[in-house]
Amino acid sequence: MVARLKDVYRKEIVSAMMKQFGYKNVMQVPKLTKIVLNMGLGKAVQDPKVIDAATQEMAKIVGQKPVITRAKKAIANFKLRRDLPIGCMVTLRKNHMYEFLDRLLNVTLPRVRDFKGVAPKAFDGRGSYTLGIKEHTIFPEIDFDKVDKMLGMNVTFVTTAKTVKETKGLLSLMGMPFREN
Repeated sequence: MVARLKDVYRKEIVSAMMKQFGYKNVMQVPKLTKIVLNMGLGKAVQDPKVIDAATQEMAKIVGQKPVITRAKKAIANFKLRRDLPIGCMVTLRKNHMYEFLDRLLNVTLPRVRDFKGVAPKAFDGRGSYTLGIKEHTIFPEIDFDKVDKMLGMNVTFVTTAKTVKETKGLLSLMGMPFREN
């Protein structure tokens, strides 16, 4: 079964991108390759239970078990030792990626209070866009009453686009609500 947004991409977005950017071949059209969700947990140094709660809640959000990320080197000022767990991350591809993006754009972002759109300047210049989320409770899968701490996360959309203009065009056509500055 094909995800709804993937079907829209194939039928409508590809032709719109070819018209907008003057591509000669369908294979030149940029596409979404993966979505990476990353949760940095600095509090995990003092309280290791934060990692367990964060991985369970991230698994609820994406439907996939997160990988626990560990410190690469020791930093004495932060009381951080090498290989200490300090976060979790998930990489979504194919249908899972499109289903998550569809839920993010149509269910989750409209739930944000006083939402005016996402920042139009969070592009890296190589075809990626990173969206920062301050509270993970905006996702409908999270039960607000059972949350101990508010956790933030970064959601990175990786595309095959070469420029910022192409990346923004692709994400806009997929439904990303960029705000006007």
